[in-house]
Amino acid sequence: MRRGWTAVCRCLAGMGLAVLLGGCATVRYYGHVAHGEAALLLARRSIPEVMEDPRTPPALARRLDVAEQTRRFASEHLDLPDNRSYTSYVALERPYVAWNVFAAPRFSVEAVPQCFPIAGCVAYRGYFREALAQQRAAMLRKQGLDVWLSPVPAYSTLGWFADPILSSMMRWDDDELAGTLFHELAHQQVYAKGDTAFNESFATFVENEGLRQWRAFRSLPPPDGREQAMEHGFTVLVLGLRERLRQDYARPGDAEAMERRKQADIAAFRRDYAVWRDRDFPGDHRYDAWVAAPINNARLLPFGLYDRWTGAFAVLFARMGRQWPAFYRAVAAMGRLAPAQRQARLKALLPEAAPKAGEAVSAGLSR
Repeated sequence: MRRGWTAVCRCLAGMGLAVLLGGCATVRYYGHVAHGEAALLLARRSIPEVMEDPRTPPALARRLDVAEQTRRFASEHLDLPDNRSYTSYVALERPYVAWNVFAAPRFSVEAVPQCFPIAGCVAYRGYFREALAQQRAAMLRKQGLDVWLSPVPAYSTLGWFADPILSSMMRWDDDELAGTLFHELAHQQVYAKGDTAFNESFATFVENEGLRQWRAFRSLPPPDGREQAMEHGFTVLVLGLRERLRQDYARPGDAEAMERRKQADIAAFRRDYAVWRDRDFPGDHRYDAWVAAPINNARLLPFGLYDRWTGAFAVLFARMGRQWPAFYRAVAAMGRLAPAQRQARLKALLPEAAPKAGEAVSAGLSR
């Protein structure tokens, strides 16, 4: 929707930095994460304090005022946790709060998982320092893996700490900022260990519905449908590429043959993107840079995580009479199910016309 490709850059915000705090492969990594989190907590200043500071630029004060109103709305009208999260501000001395390292085998679209005691297994490992993320990425490349390093403007510890609003979040417009707060607080409301698609889809539904209600509360029109349509269309194209790669990797052949098919699929994706953009969104080139940059399996991993089950949650919300407390109880009960049972329940809720992630999208790719 309005966040466009920011949703992909923002993976850590959705998935939660708590994965870093849950456990580490080495003492050195644990020390890095503990130091980075402590530095953020010590740098927090209450939003009213920052707003009243005469040194605070008026534009920043205005944005923080909007954030404060949004945070209050989240608890009073969306029944999201009423705690100290996002009631403070940290001015970073770097452009992003963290960097994620994603990895996948050369001929697979499945992530090399990173598993942590609290959050379960996710598709990345995060670092507060870019140099350490680059070192990790270089090590994985030497192992022959496809790697992608993604900058992260926001994060969540799932309520373990009172997360602050960060200066890296101020580049967003008001809708993006509000949606992010709703999204992150939703993770505090319900979180199923190890089920990223469930967690992200739930938080994305709360974000979208929360933003719709927030705009109505402020007598503003609904969010821009064109941006939502463009983001969805681009995601469909990327999921189509990923599904095509999945099928081609399963075909017999040596590494050389699989690499040729891989590069042919990526080239076809770029052609299809250009046709789709010029046909449906002429003059809008917001995704051009992403498409032109090198594409590998790891770079495709975040797509589809945010909206795989949003249709199911929309149906559930309607069945609960659009009442947030009842909806959250139903989602929490689903989160306690075994993974197979949970997925079956979600599939049963999906509207019949809604395609599963990766289905009905690969046919549109050039052969």
